[in-house]
Amino acid sequence: MKIALLGYGVVGSGVYELIEHNKKKFYDLYARDIDIVGILVNHLDKYTHLEHYNLFTNEFETISNLSFDVAIETIGGVYPAFDYVKMLLESGKHVITSNKDLIAEKGIELHKIAALNSVELSYEASVCGGLPLLKPIRECLVGDSIMEITGIVNGTTNFILTKMNEEGLSYTDALTMAQNLGFAEADPTSDVEGFDAVRKISILTRLGLDVTLDWKLLPVEGITQITSEDVAYLKKTGKVIKLIGMTMRFENTVYAAARPVILSKSSKFSCINNEFNAVRIIGEYVGELFFSGKGAGKFPTATAVLGDIVDLIQNKKQKINVTHTSVTPLDLYPFKATWILRLSQFELSELKDVLFKSLHSDDYAIVFLSDDAPVYIELRNLTESELIKLKASISLCKNKHYLAM
Repeated sequence: MKIALLGYGVVGSGVYELIEHNKKKFYDLYARDIDIVGILVNHLDKYTHLEHYNLFTNEFETISNLSFDVAIETIGGVYPAFDYVKMLLESGKHVITSNKDLIAEKGIELHKIAALNSVELSYEASVCGGLPLLKPIRECLVGDSIMEITGIVNGTTNFILTKMNEEGLSYTDALTMAQNLGFAEADPTSDVEGFDAVRKISILTRLGLDVTLDWKLLPVEGITQITSEDVAYLKKTGKVIKLIGMTMRFENTVYAAARPVILSKSSKFSCINNEFNAVRIIGEYVGELFFSGKGAGKFPTATAVLGDIVDLIQNKKQKINVTHTSVTPLDLYPFKATWILRLSQFELSELKDVLFKSLHSDDYAIVFLSDDAPVYIELRNLTESELIKLKASISLCKNKHYLAM
């Protein structure tokens, strides 16, 4: 099997190294040689020190003219990755990608092109890196009806929130630490604003719930508004906060989102820390399944890519539904839940009368940290729509509220 590699960053270099490391193993298991015949990069001068520098080119045309069976795309982003992948599929090449941006934005279109040209488009590495997640959904659970997929699907934000909780760091200091250690990009916007997580959720919704969603229309909230006071309050009450991606059926539609969620210590997600990911799948018949492990990083992600290579060697055909149901997703969490509302001492006086008139005394609790700290109110048995109406009645629409699970 001859392979063209597009991109040689963290993931691309990991793919190269693992392929080289596993050549004998692959031959012993499958009687197939695996060779990388070309590597596409932007700047050749970065790689002149490598022994395999002769494989590098900065011209896509040079790559496309090579003789190979499979292209592995690790460039990231939608463009120019989409143009490259589209041309490769149309030319009859199998494509493996780790690019969740590309699959979230253009996955259905690319699957249709792959089907027309009798080739495979594989992307196990696009969601949660090394976690074996997409294949169990696509293959092992095909006879079930998945009701919900929920999880910590972004390692950068999980690392930041872990440091805020365990070491008392501010958001800014925790982000700087993540950047210094290579867990966060110089521009962390996609991660910390929740866009990375919600893209992954849109992919999981398509594969798991057979529903196509435009990720740009989904509610998304990152971690930038989480304060040290929030973390201190939660720690005092035995809780933690995590950025959670979720997709779940509700009547004839779905609620899919990425948002900070408050978790009790009994939650399986509460002990998933640092750069680790975890995903819970609830099937109608199989019940709850739980996956956890390193969701990103050089070799965990490269391992998922190699799994897709093995599928191609074994001539395993993906059964992908490209005619999913399209629905209008819900904007607000539709289930009765507990909510934590953060507000100031001044705003509390305005809120009390409304609470007394609107809610049963068992459905709320007020927590004071100190005289000059924010006040936290726990509100129970409300949908998010009911909560927002309550806030609007006391001019608190802009006040922060968190879902508690």
